Amino acid sequence: MTILVTGATGNIGRLVVERLVRSGASVRAMTRSPATAALPPTTDIVKGDLHNPRSLTEALRGVERMYLFPVPETARQVVAAAKQAGVRRIVVLSSGAVTGGYDTDFHLPVEQAVEESGLDWTHVRPGEFMLNKVWLWGPSIRSELVVRDPNPDVAWFPVHEADIADVTAAALLEDGHVGVAYDLNGPELISHRDQVRAISTAIGQEIRLQQVTPAEAREIYRKQGGFAAANADFLLGFEDYSGNDSDPSAVKDFQLPNSLPTAEPITGKPARTFAQWARDHAEAFRPA
Repeated sequence: MTILVTGATGNIGRLVVERLVRSGASVRAMTRSPATAALPPTTDIVKGDLHNPRSLTEALRGVERMYLFPVPETARQVVAAAKQAGVRRIVVLSSGAVTGGYDTDFHLPVEQAVEESGLDWTHVRPGEFMLNKVWLWGPSIRSELVVRDPNPDVAWFPVHEADIADVTAAALLEDGHVGVAYDLNGPELISHRDQVRAISTAIGQEIRLQQVTPAEAREIYRKQGGFAAANADFLLGFEDYSGNDSDPSAVKDFQLPNSLPTAEPITGKPARTFAQWARDHAEAFRPA
């Protein structure tokens, strides 16, 4: 059985490939840049682009199961091509925002395309990624040992990317996951202030937390570029999930649940904490 991983060099796809290879599965990894993929040596690496469904012919040949990175613009064509090629199961990287009803035009259309195909499906719906803090806070911690944040006491249940990959690999390899949407979060409600403390402990250096206004934080993120700039308005509450204007002060008024679903029921292992994540990524924050 060959399993195709699309978006194979992404933050989750790469981890999924590693887990599948360790399991002994036959893994085909699709990427736009095979020459720089740097994946395990037994991986069959092929070139392809989800934005161009016609480029998937080689990647889909002989594939029975597939991990689908979300590209809503071409989801129906990609799923149709997969079905025609003989794919029988698709595991979708989706979002907890679908469960909450906030996402109606990005991840949801991908889920719908897969479900309507008649193929076996599983949706993996992570919430906030712990990994986001590398892109948001990493530059200022590395250069100044400081985090500038407008809402230091706002808390949520961020999830370790390794937990997402573990659940995805299980859904691809095992029976019993078909027709299920898994919401994935971290095991603890943790504030930005305590996240900074965890990173500080992981790198063994004190990190100063400076409270700024949402507008000031937005300018900081925009200057950083990359993920921080691209997502500044949404992450800071200036726009909602669909890109409509919203009030950043509403972030503080959000009603928090006591707990949210984690990976543990699927993997049989406790979900990873933010402190563990900080240790795993200490080098991403350590000053040069």
